[in-house]
Amino acid sequence: MALRYDQVADLIKIVDASACEEVVLETPELKLILRRHGARNTGDLPAIHVAPAPHAVATRVAELPATAIQPSAPPNSAKIIAGTIEIRAPMVGTFYRAASPEAAPFVEIGTIVAPGAPLAIIEVMKLFTTVYAETGGRVVDICATNAELVEYGRVIFVIKEVA
Repeated sequence: MALRYDQVADLIKIVDASACEEVVLETPELKLILRRHGARNTGDLPAIHVAPAPHAVATRVAELPATAIQPSAPPNSAKIIAGTIEIRAPMVGTFYRAASPEAAPFVEIGTIVAPGAPLAIIEVMKLFTTVYAETGGRVVDICATNAELVEYGRVIFVIKEVA
């Protein structure tokens, strides 16, 4: 049994939204352990991050084919400009620039944001996750369009740090 990237991401979201501390999925071909709050790997195998989630960490115990946990398309790469920070999609989902269809977008190009300011929302299976600015600065690029499906790791915003 090979797990697709979106299946692993869905499992992480379920664990993150639940009260359980650990989930173990074991088949003859693989063993997947999901632990909350960055619990340490107790085995000899290295821990890997399948997808960043605020409270869940995935640990791969058995070898999977490389295509089993990779996104179908490589994450995009925006033009790298000195002094900029790329904000990447923390999960696969639908990208929304505003809290509702009637609301104004959280940010526009040129908006100055503080660290922790909301930038967008990503929706997965009717669960909405807010994407926050990792640093303060000016939004210089919005790399996704409203209601677009984004892949994990895709650059969705570029922020230029303001001195």
